[in-house]
Amino acid sequence: MIHRPRRLRATPAMRALARETGYRPGNLILPMFVREGITEPAPIQSMPGVVQHTMDSLVDAAREAVAAGVGGLMIFGVPEQRDAVGSAGTDPNGILNRAIARLRAEIGDSAVIIADLCLDEFTDHGHCGVLDDHGRVDNDATLEIYQEMAVRQAEAGAHMLGLSGMMDGQVAACRAALDTAGHTDVAILAYSAKYASAFYGPFREAVDSQLSGDRRTYQMDVANRREGVREAELDIAEGADVVMVKPASSYLDVLADVCAISPVPVAAYQVSGEYSMVEAAAERGWIDRDRVIDEMVTGIARAGATMICTYWAAELAHKAAHAAG
Repeated sequence: MIHRPRRLRATPAMRALARETGYRPGNLILPMFVREGITEPAPIQSMPGVVQHTMDSLVDAAREAVAAGVGGLMIFGVPEQRDAVGSAGTDPNGILNRAIARLRAEIGDSAVIIADLCLDEFTDHGHCGVLDDHGRVDNDATLEIYQEMAVRQAEAGAHMLGLSGMMDGQVAACRAALDTAGHTDVAILAYSAKYASAFYGPFREAVDSQLSGDRRTYQMDVANRREGVREAELDIAEGADVVMVKPASSYLDVLADVCAISPVPVAAYQVSGEYSMVEAAAERGWIDRDRVIDEMVTGIARAGATMICTYWAAELAHKAAHAAG
């Protein structure tokens, strides 16, 4: 035989030398939750090891993650009070905007602070936008609120805004608002191909979601592949600096498709359900936890993701630092 592919698998050093893809701490993003009105971190029962932070514990955990080399922090706010229009999201003194300002003051530019720009955490109905008289999400009225949120988050110090609401035209609207307000240097991460997934279940606990019903009129149908590319192309045309596919592991085909056409970096979000399933199976001894985590994150990188949003970001960064000596 002339061709023996096993030659390049013979030793750990040989495998490392021949490895085609991988991930590094600097392109990992850690999602973090900060909750108003608590005095100590509150464990999220469906996501073992993940908590709702106080302001102080958020800063401590952020510093630790950044010291390990994590490149980005995705911040979600959980307010005490909600209303129909998500006023806490546009309030400069709201929990999310205060957290952004505190983090920017504490860590500066040592990591990318990404603000979640959506209304679902802040509305009393749990939808990502405001509702019309018939109880439907009003796309264009929601865009006006998104524009105000964008400016407030930029003023608070966010480096990048994560537009997760899946409203048509949200990138163009927020880009215009940011530029008009003089925040031309604030980047936009568009949740372009965000599917109406069952994998978001534990996240609902993490943000104390008030959702009744579902989000299928604005999040994407799980069966649609080409539509993911279309959404990404629209967001790129509107000025997105980064586009995202969410969830990650069940949509690697979509991720690869978007990576193939995108002139901008592509992110993927390994969501709460992906995290919780691994942790639950590992707790029962059914899988090798560390190997499964590495395999899943490597698979996302292999599909082409430039940035990977994962609840294991800090852990993976610490391991990489330890391995590097």
